Amino acid sequence: MDTHTYKPASVFALVTLLGLAACGDTLGEQALLGGAAGGGAAVAAGGDPLTGAAVGAAANVAYCQTYPERC
Repeated sequence: MDTHTYKPASVFALVTLLGLAACGDTLGEQALLGGAAGGGAAVAAGGDPLTGAAVGAAANVAYCQTYPERC
């Protein structure tokens, strides 16, 4: 039986790209989606998921509020 191993960098890149693709329409959606992407990226990279979620939520809200036409 073949087993697949995923490198953390590959998983991190995938989670980051998925997170960037989904900004959200409202402030709550932006925070939720950014938090999910940040938490997932932190887990994939071996970091603290709560810190990753907080940073992801803040970053996504800041980006979407600054550049609403890109979200």
